[in-house]
Amino acid sequence: MKNTLLLAFFFLTSLIFGQKTTFTVKYSEQLAVYLFIENLSEHYPENVFKTEFQKSKYNTEHYNKLISNFDKLIVDYSFRFDEYPYGSKRNMQTNDILKKNLIETNNLTDFKLRSSGLIPNQTLTDLSSCIEEFTNVYNELIYNPNKEKFEKQLDDIKKYSNENNIAGYFETGLLFYNSSWDNAIPFVAAFYPLPNSKGFTAQAFCNNFISAIQIDLNSNKDLFSVMMHETYHIVYDEQSFEVKVAIDNYFKENKSKCSNYAYQLMNEVLATALGNGFVYEKLDGKPDPGEWYNKKYINLMAKQIYPVVKEYIDQKKAMDKNFVDTYIRLYEENFPNWIDELDNIMTYRYILSENETNRRKINQLFRYRSRAEFDSEITENSINKMKDTPLTKVVIISKNTTEKVKFLKNKFPELKEWKPNASKEFANKFFLSDKSQLIIINQKESTIEALFKLMK
Repeated sequence: MKNTLLLAFFFLTSLIFGQKTTFTVKYSEQLAVYLFIENLSEHYPENVFKTEFQKSKYNTEHYNKLISNFDKLIVDYSFRFDEYPYGSKRNMQTNDILKKNLIETNNLTDFKLRSSGLIPNQTLTDLSSCIEEFTNVYNELIYNPNKEKFEKQLDDIKKYSNENNIAGYFETGLLFYNSSWDNAIPFVAAFYPLPNSKGFTAQAFCNNFISAIQIDLNSNKDLFSVMMHETYHIVYDEQSFEVKVAIDNYFKENKSKCSNYAYQLMNEVLATALGNGFVYEKLDGKPDPGEWYNKKYINLMAKQIYPVVKEYIDQKKAMDKNFVDTYIRLYEENFPNWIDELDNIMTYRYILSENETNRRKINQLFRYRSRAEFDSEITENSINKMKDTPLTKVVIISKNTTEKVKFLKNKFPELKEWKPNASKEFANKFFLSDKSQLIIINQKESTIEALFKLMK
């Protein structure tokens, strides 16, 4: 029954074509098994799927070898839409398309046909074989014990969506973001059970939303506000090239010193204001009094801009130059120190380090990251690439400090008066003309963590 369990309802009335786009809620066994195997990986933290597997009869050499082989498969490649302003459109990820194809096909043969050419054929074959081997394991350990409650959850989700006109919130997002959606492309949401849990997961990509839901979920307003939050990222991503360029220019033309870091924060802030603010308030009848996002900068800025977002929605207006200028002004007036706080500015970072172990250490030190790039050489080419981005720029010198300092001073006019002692460790920060921060570290004996503390 679970392979035919499909609940379809109409999701939105397009602003462009005047017809309805199908929004489908389903359970995808193939996707659920794939994500189950992912969670069994040794690289994943402890979770309910690992717990159930490790205490089961399937915790054998055979299945553990399959998990090890799965870990070695390279399935995540990406490419950037270079013509768009940097960071304004999400990179295409092959892993997302594989998950999309798992959702939208009925068997592994069709999945392989749909995915052929996306990743190497041998990798695709090995991946499909692993999913096939673990299907019975997943069903016995996870799906079947929770089948009755989970399928009732799907019925409740459909009913709640229809009763609360969730369709209209997608349309609201399209109008606010000045975006559009092709009605020939259905929007597909795939849910799967998350036993022994008090929460749920959420992810959106392409035309899909996926979520593991606890089997005793009792707050559909929480689920749908988060679901719309993630969906608004897709709506933002699908803005036209012309709209993306216009918004990028609004930020660049603004004179505020905070405009760059306000821009870096905006995507998550607006999704939070609309999903966790507007949608939640409509569903519950009052605003959520708690935190809307578990990251300080996003939570506080989303609440700050929320009245303006509501005003635009009420007036059926799309975000424009006035909105962007107001957003930047509120950022600067209320949080002027954020552009100097490492926990904020290191969320968007470009690291140049001659010691490659620093990448892992920085990721541990600043775990939350929205965009991150890394290069292991300090060269003319790498510096130019870094300068072309609006990210926080971190250069970590480990050798030939005198020569590297001279080189950097030639590349950055803001360093003209800088006279560091090359024989000693240092960590200096400079505000650049593109309104990003440049951090230069001379590392000899100290850890990266200790050197970053020199700037606090």
